[in-house]
Amino acid sequence: MKNISKKSLLALVVICFLIVSCSEKQDKSLPRSIPEAEGVSSRSIITFLDSASASKHEFHSFMFLRHGKVIAEGWWNPYRADLVHTLNSASKSFTSTAIGLAVKEKRITVDDKVISFFPEYAPDTVSENLAGLRIKDLLSMSAGLGREPSRIVTTNTDPWVKTFLAQPVVNKPGSQYMYNSTASYILSAIITKVTGQSVLEYLRPRLFDPLGIEGADWETDPEGINTGGWGLRLKTEDLAKFGQLYLQKGKWNGKQILTEAWVEEATTVKMQQRPDITQAQRDSLHDGLQGYCYQFWRAKHNSYQANGANGQFVVVIPEKDAVIVFTANSTDMWGEIGMIWDYLYPALQDAPLPLDEVASSDLNQKLVSLAMPVPPKKNNDSLSSVISGKTITFAENDRKYKGLSIRFEDETCNITLQTDTADFDFSFASGKWNYAETKKHGPSIFSYSANNQNGLPPFKLACAYSWPDENTLELTLGYIENVQWEKIILRFDPADKTKVLTEFGTTATPPSRNYKIEGTI
Repeated sequence: MKNISKKSLLALVVICFLIVSCSEKQDKSLPRSIPEAEGVSSRSIITFLDSASASKHEFHSFMFLRHGKVIAEGWWNPYRADLVHTLNSASKSFTSTAIGLAVKEKRITVDDKVISFFPEYAPDTVSENLAGLRIKDLLSMSAGLGREPSRIVTTNTDPWVKTFLAQPVVNKPGSQYMYNSTASYILSAIITKVTGQSVLEYLRPRLFDPLGIEGADWETDPEGINTGGWGLRLKTEDLAKFGQLYLQKGKWNGKQILTEAWVEEATTVKMQQRPDITQAQRDSLHDGLQGYCYQFWRAKHNSYQANGANGQFVVVIPEKDAVIVFTANSTDMWGEIGMIWDYLYPALQDAPLPLDEVASSDLNQKLVSLAMPVPPKKNNDSLSSVISGKTITFAENDRKYKGLSIRFEDETCNITLQTDTADFDFSFASGKWNYAETKKHGPSIFSYSANNQNGLPPFKLACAYSWPDENTLELTLGYIENVQWEKIILRFDPADKTKVLTEFGTTATPPSRNYKIEGTI
């Protein structure tokens, strides 16, 4: 060592650091393999992808794990592997996991009474049913409320916990299934009450860090409590890790993150959505009727799932040692998961298959070329030259939109949307995506709730414009960390181009239900 120069020693230290850094980075990723090595035909995955392309489902990402290894993965451009994605109600399964960890740490039990955590918010008269409401009843969607109270709870000026506890508990808790997103929120509030941390903060060292999950964020209520039943954003591979953790009965890299007992408890049936039907009838119907667990759903073929509205799925298939993940914007989420049983499940063989080099190459090519359609490129110089540089002034409207200015330049349409509180600038490309960020909130199924999307970083966009006809300009805002997209459609009066009907809608909203505002240039 005496003969090693300081320069050489420094170089050696740098090399060691790089080796350790690369090793740590590698440890954060799931191992990769090829389908045939894990008993799956590449051709079967190609068939699934072709069927997905021809279906009514708008897929955003897909990841297929077998024996703990990723055998196929893809993102429909402009969605990407490095971007988080809104999970909607798949968030609930992570809230359930936080409860499981708190049980493991003996901070709570699932038999604890909910009212005991919030005496300050208890109504003047506590009914027998409310007094008997347990954590397990929240977990199993059997809280006993007569209706789903999310809109009431999240729009009230009182604290959400207080508003929830004020709702009539009309049925005995634990007796009837009724889906209830604010029940999941109360689970989140219980974690915050007993730990002093948000669910996101609580999960980070216990779940996210061990699994190598980074960059997660989660919406909150006005008091900083994570929404619990929605609002978590994670990357596709993060979801795959989560599913693999449960498939491995809570163990990760030799460490027992969750107890086996909790994994079993959380993923077995607690309530039937339709107790009036036979098992044979249930088997012939969709996966939404296979039984509800602790913020997980049972699914066909003795599997279970985390799921969120519009088709966010983590499907765990223990008998086949497989995990399948989708993010999507589907109007038929049960039809979407049905594609697993039609195309991917039958492909899961017990032994490795011979390598099919042609199919493997075809599959890789198809996976890297996945893309959502770009609005078609089309010029309309006669109208764009007239409206460029102009501002449309909107009539008075409930959304407080004041106007919209337009400027065309080098096949780019630049607009400024003026509201009563801020102006938002967007640039739309022609025939391709223009990537940008905005502070304008994107579409959300909980857009009505107080504090919706507040506190999140700027939202990433892919923007393009097109001319469906000579009098219509369509602006597409792809919120590529979100589920739904937004469209702004300007319909110019053919006889008087100074009169404009502006429509605001999402990719999930029929045009007939778009929000319409009259305007003049």
